[in-house]
Amino acid sequence: MTNSSVSLVQNVAAQPANTAAAAGLLKVLIAAQATGTAVEITTTDKATSGSKLPFWVVVGDSQTTLYDANAVVRYLYKTGSLALADRIALEQLLEWEEKTLSGLDADNDMEAILTGADAKVGQLSSDSTVGAADVVVLGALYFALSNVKDAALNAFPALQQWFVCQTAAPAVVAVLPVYSANVVKVLVREEASAANRNLNTDVEFVYDPAKKVLPIEGAKNILITSALPYVNNVPHLGNIIGSTLSADVFARYSRVRGNNTLFICGTDEYGTATETKALEEGVTCQQLCDKYHAMHKDVYDWFGLSFDHFGRTSTDKQTEIVQDIFTRMHKNGFVSEKTTQQLYCEQCSRFLADRYVEGTCPRCAYEDARGDQCDKCGHLLDAIELVDPRCKLDGNRPVVRESTHLCIDLDRLQPQCAAFVEKSSTAGAWSANGLSITNSWLSEGLRPRAITRDLKWGVPVPLAGFDSKVFYVWFDACIGYPSITAAYTPEWEQWWKNPANVQLFQFMGKDNVPFHTVVFPSSQIATGEDWTLLHHISACEYLNYEGGKFSKSRGVGVFGNNARDTGVAPDVWRYYLLSSRPESSDTIFTWANFVACNNSVLLANIGNFCNRTLKFLDKNTTYAGIVPTADPALIAAGADSVHRRFIDDVNELLTSFIEHMDAVRIKAALSIARDISARGNQYLQECNTTNALFTEQRTQCDTVMALAVNLVYLLSALFHPFMPATADSICRQLNAPSRLLPDSFALDLKPGHIIGKPEHLFTNIDAKKVDQWLAEFGGSASDEPKQESKKDKKKKAKAAAAAKTVQEA
Repeated sequence: MTNSSVSLVQNVAAQPANTAAAAGLLKVLIAAQATGTAVEITTTDKATSGSKLPFWVVVGDSQTTLYDANAVVRYLYKTGSLALADRIALEQLLEWEEKTLSGLDADNDMEAILTGADAKVGQLSSDSTVGAADVVVLGALYFALSNVKDAALNAFPALQQWFVCQTAAPAVVAVLPVYSANVVKVLVREEASAANRNLNTDVEFVYDPAKKVLPIEGAKNILITSALPYVNNVPHLGNIIGSTLSADVFARYSRVRGNNTLFICGTDEYGTATETKALEEGVTCQQLCDKYHAMHKDVYDWFGLSFDHFGRTSTDKQTEIVQDIFTRMHKNGFVSEKTTQQLYCEQCSRFLADRYVEGTCPRCAYEDARGDQCDKCGHLLDAIELVDPRCKLDGNRPVVRESTHLCIDLDRLQPQCAAFVEKSSTAGAWSANGLSITNSWLSEGLRPRAITRDLKWGVPVPLAGFDSKVFYVWFDACIGYPSITAAYTPEWEQWWKNPANVQLFQFMGKDNVPFHTVVFPSSQIATGEDWTLLHHISACEYLNYEGGKFSKSRGVGVFGNNARDTGVAPDVWRYYLLSSRPESSDTIFTWANFVACNNSVLLANIGNFCNRTLKFLDKNTTYAGIVPTADPALIAAGADSVHRRFIDDVNELLTSFIEHMDAVRIKAALSIARDISARGNQYLQECNTTNALFTEQRTQCDTVMALAVNLVYLLSALFHPFMPATADSICRQLNAPSRLLPDSFALDLKPGHIIGKPEHLFTNIDAKKVDQWLAEFGGSASDEPKQESKKDKKKKAKAAAAAKTVQEA
């Protein structure tokens, strides 16, 4: 069986060995060799055709052109001259190869390939004879069977024997060098697993939230609290960035730096606001607290906040610790009695706690100031100071009566408090606004401040004659930190009465600063015990919404539960809020910036670098997921190379990132993390990281990929505090454990390490969503309602009181 010659015309670049085109090339070469046909491999310069196929075959002098490899095999083997039964059997086998076998992928369908081929072995040669059927099946199976693991092929002995015989046949051996020279070598992608990791295990970060955290002697023990959110409403984005999210970022950072860290928070549940809200909703105070505590926890869980314990203040432990602190303060002579004039509503027959009163602020003339604080100018008030006060329950003007309360003598504690502030603010590098607000209080001179109120919902006062009163919420709320810790562990004093071994970091909005820097520390000092005092305070300014304020009642702004409803991932919300964190001045949330941040920063910078690096490394035509070896000469200290300059730049940025995070300059640190990712993108561009670099400058390409994939691993630690789910995704794609954040950049993913499959970290948000969300959540400051007149407010309050009377009846 001989033919004169054929011309195989290559129409495109060489095909990867795992493609149908490469299989077709092998079929043609073997068939020609087995049938004694000469093959000339040429290009389209020597032939003309409109075909877009990878190749075609021109037969001898006839100029007959065939575009299908199996058709070439049929022609060369002259299968048309076979007996009818043999020809039918051959065509059935070729049909199976064309319709079934060719559709299977060696990376994902190996079991189906082996099973199907083994079932057809009986129709193939039992020795080294290479028939038409053998050629077609061998061409289709060559890549898969050449790369399958022995253990898998051993399960199919008949198929294995046939493959060994065929690949040893002279016709096959003769053409394999020609075939290899005309296809692109492809590696088999090994599935990532713990077994094929090769990395520095010393950098692994292990955090078990179920394990109780206690201070460790000689370790860096960090105690972190977030201002306790009040339980009477759902937190909005300003509340979240102002305290809980910011604290979570620092807690995650502290852990990933290897510090022994405890992060505590919970709902603040006692006080007038709870009583007021419970009256509005027609439920008991406890029922209200149970409802909103669960709502808060659900919001924080969705945002990925990593509290070691999220508790509440309406507990027996709160009562126990508050009363103990008070008793010690009283015993040490820092509590006094003071009969004060207090607003009393004759229609309600009760003294009015601060939150039951509103009126005009005596300082800034804001008409809706509360009885304890003006939300506009921020000054703390006594309800009796309000101009034109009114009862919030019925709208009537209250009268002034006397009531005796207990006060903490802050004036007598000022020297100790001032000394604490001087020492702690210097050592702990307090935020500028936190220190300014505190010094303002101290410079004005501290005064005795009432710590009791005529309420029922609160911690009872353990002193004869005051048993009908409870502690004022601003006094007992901060004590919620140790009491919530006590609910977490009975050994809570190891954290809260251990100043030599524990540093306390506290996060809050600026309106909460005096309670944490003056009132709470003074209360601790007044007990005479050795409490863990504040080390660092981080106070945020205000986050506004589209030029106005968040308002639940008017449906303006995004609240915690609304964020989930948008369908945007929690990490995108976290990133945008943290990039807009109001550290030194008020900032504004806008939907336009939110969308731009996702598309232009997360997707185009961070997502692009990680995905581009991992996809290049993942390709079977390059590294098949295997981390290569960097050339030591190119990355050595002092080397004059683009690679060494890249390492030095990353280290400089990393040092700056750590300095900013240690100082709790979260927004600046996040910006640097973004710069490190951008430096990675720049590095890939500088090195022209393309397939050409891989084929023409392999050492350079290996070095680029080794450095780039290790930067991706470093980014997982850098972004873990800000975007924990994204960091987890990066590590999963790298087939690597979560990692600690190092002092310097190193190649912790070693040569031979197998990465996982690349995935997109972020998705594009359609710009049209901006208008949709503006309509859904309110637009701008123009949404602010006109200020109601006092007469209108009084009418509204009377109507609400009348409705409440009907409801109770």
